[in-house]
Amino acid sequence: MYFNISATLTYDTLGFGEFEDFPETSEPVWILGKEFNALTEKDDILSDVTSRLWFTYRKNFPPIGGTGPTSDTGWGCMLRCGQMILGEALVCRHLGRDWRWVRGQPQRGQYISILNAFLDKKDSYYSLHQIAQMGVGEGKSIGQWYGPNTVAQVLKKLTVFDSWSRLAVHVAMDNTVVMEEIKRLCMPWRDYGGAACAEPPGWMPKHNGCLEGACALAEEETALWKPLVLLIPLRLGLSDINKAYIETLKQCFQLPQSLGVIGGKPNSAHYFIGYVGEELIYLDPHTTQPAVEPCEDSQVPDDTYHCQHPPCRMHICEIDPSVAVGFFCRTEDDFDDWCMRIRKLPHTRGSLPMFELVDCQPSHFACSVDVLNLTPDFSDRSERFFDSEDEEFEILSL
Repeated sequence: MYFNISATLTYDTLGFGEFEDFPETSEPVWILGKEFNALTEKDDILSDVTSRLWFTYRKNFPPIGGTGPTSDTGWGCMLRCGQMILGEALVCRHLGRDWRWVRGQPQRGQYISILNAFLDKKDSYYSLHQIAQMGVGEGKSIGQWYGPNTVAQVLKKLTVFDSWSRLAVHVAMDNTVVMEEIKRLCMPWRDYGGAACAEPPGWMPKHNGCLEGACALAEEETALWKPLVLLIPLRLGLSDINKAYIETLKQCFQLPQSLGVIGGKPNSAHYFIGYVGEELIYLDPHTTQPAVEPCEDSQVPDDTYHCQHPPCRMHICEIDPSVAVGFFCRTEDDFDDWCMRIRKLPHTRGSLPMFELVDCQPSHFACSVDVLNLTPDFSDRSERFFDSEDEEFEILSL
């Protein structure tokens, strides 16, 4: 079944020459855990932004499901934002946070494999086709708009099939991050007595469908930690963001583990990667571009996968309160460091934490957090008056 999108409001971003230049300001600029000076490091800021993977609407791709849509214009913006936040995790996983894209330079094998995972075709791990069809299991028809919680659940399920990256994706529900649950997820071969399970005989990680590059990763892949992608869906207000969460939200972009935030405005999603002053910096998926096919030499024409104009900005008060915050912890030490930083986050007068970090599963959880992640139970919640196109969230108490 396909969702009728004839009445969906669509738009394309302004032409590249019409974008406002980055502001001249003495205030620090934060992009995914890195601080910049806008007065002296503008080129570095633009290089960092351009190096992020930019997934936008596409057209003329193979029909989803064989007979479905050939374009996601008007309905796929949150799916594209989900691709961007996961793409950032894969870049951190395989290339490192400091990797930079330079137009026209030869492409590394890991980079090509990452791009291949997002091409708009059914056999790519994280293609629009895979996300849309997996979303049917979450109650979303193909062509229907997603909220941040749904796309987080779908990405969690899809990463299971990516044996090259071997990510552990945890979707923290009920505004609670349980440290014990995450350590069990990221170290499934270990018990708390320290025993470890060996990999099956002859096991070799696949490199986006092939074995190229797998040998280089084999030693690393024996480490006793699966790299963690932590996604935390939140509702930070009713119709508008509660100002008590603004400073805490900004602080998330300062953490070195930051993957950014997916959210936006009602039925119009963006991928937020940082902030300057009171403005959020984001990548906008609302530009329709032709679908891309790999070249005969397996290189991927990649210019359209990188935003080569100054990034968009939005006042933080304009953001819709429904968001999902993302973090990447490559190692157990990274996760321990993240926990320490979260607990030490300064809270100015009148500000509130966006979520709770606890050591063990709270007693009021009816079942394991991992089960909740796959089939969230909203039966006990009375907040059912939100936009029907969004998920239902527990409102954080004030």
